[in-house]
Amino acid sequence: MTPLGCIADDYTGASDLANTLTRCGLRTVQAIGIPADSLTLPDVSVVVVSLKIRSIAAAEAVSQARAADAWLRKRGASHVMYKICSTFDSTDDGNIGPVLDALRTDAGEAIAVVTPAFPETARTVYQGNLFVGALPLNESPLRDHPLNPMRDANLVRVLARQSRSEVGLIDLRTVVAGPAAIRNRLADLAKEGFAAAIADAVFDRDLEAIGAAALERRVSIGASGLGRGLARGLIASSATAASASTEAMGAPVGGRTACLAGSCSQATLTQIERAERAMPVLRLGPDGLVCGPQEVQRALAWASEHLDQGPILLASSAAPDRVAAVQARHGRAAAGHAIEQAMATIAAGLLDRGARRLVIAGGETAGAVVDRLAIPAFLVGPEIAAGVPVLRTIGAKPNEMVLALKSGNFGGPDFFMDALRLMQ
Repeated sequence: MTPLGCIADDYTGASDLANTLTRCGLRTVQAIGIPADSLTLPDVSVVVVSLKIRSIAAAEAVSQARAADAWLRKRGASHVMYKICSTFDSTDDGNIGPVLDALRTDAGEAIAVVTPAFPETARTVYQGNLFVGALPLNESPLRDHPLNPMRDANLVRVLARQSRSEVGLIDLRTVVAGPAAIRNRLADLAKEGFAAAIADAVFDRDLEAIGAAALERRVSIGASGLGRGLARGLIASSATAASASTEAMGAPVGGRTACLAGSCSQATLTQIERAERAMPVLRLGPDGLVCGPQEVQRALAWASEHLDQGPILLASSAAPDRVAAVQARHGRAAAGHAIEQAMATIAAGLLDRGARRLVIAGGETAGAVVDRLAIPAFLVGPEIAAGVPVLRTIGAKPNEMVLALKSGNFGGPDFFMDALRLMQ
């Protein structure tokens, strides 16, 4: 491995980061959890350890992140990036702040840079405020996220509410001045007692400057845009060499094809509507998925009738008002968990029915599916859309599979069809 190791707080975010690192020339494997000693990994530059800790209890998130950090450090990582969502998905209790505090303390580091900016997907930070396109975070559709509604765009305030650290700001003027100016600002903030610093970033070049400065410390926190900056910094410093190409994905994987959508983001809802023009789509009832096995049985019976004819899509996604009603009846956490597990059960049933190519939309849904299918790792392949690569399983039993794991807000209107064209 290179001096860079990565920990991601959910599986789609890990795919996003692994895709970004691969595009920068770093051969990358995405591991699901900490790899077992018995798992043989291909010769790669970076391992992205995928966890599912974005919305769990903070103490458990910290425990898992610390274990992943220890595994990466033991294998030579001098800098560890904790990958978070580009919309800073979290609550006032965590989990970004508690994990930041733990990793920084374990690393013996005085201060850590934090930025979720990812201009390629229209996520930018200015004066510490996160924008989704032209909208402040709290005015974007993310204000009504079913698990982590984001009602404050000011990340200095958001992080300060969930962290023991004093949180400062590295403003755009400093970032534009380059890595040396960023390093000096970090040093000054550390002397003043700050242990975290939100960094502004509007363009990719801003993240490259932040990445170059961050590499001189032992830990950083950010979205895939920061990963790109770190990778570019490593290659520029000759700490690692860029690969001319990624490893071939191998022979095509046979079998049937299915898509599962659990995200309720507006992007995914639009993608489902577009998919209805190209493939059979079954819209599942969120209440039915929460209340018992009948809706899962209906989904698998429907799939059995249609899989032989080509790709299909099964969606539990629903508009925000319908999701809110389900949460009101069953409780937010209980409803979310039940739906995720129902979708994972459907995925396992699809596998039993010969599906070997799966497209999963939604971070929590993807995490539940990958866990249920017991997939230990992926080799990262070609990019479908910004932040979403094709993934070929490593060590999966009984058969190899090809998957795409998409965060809810990623991809264009025709994402499902775009994914299927690249998945072999």
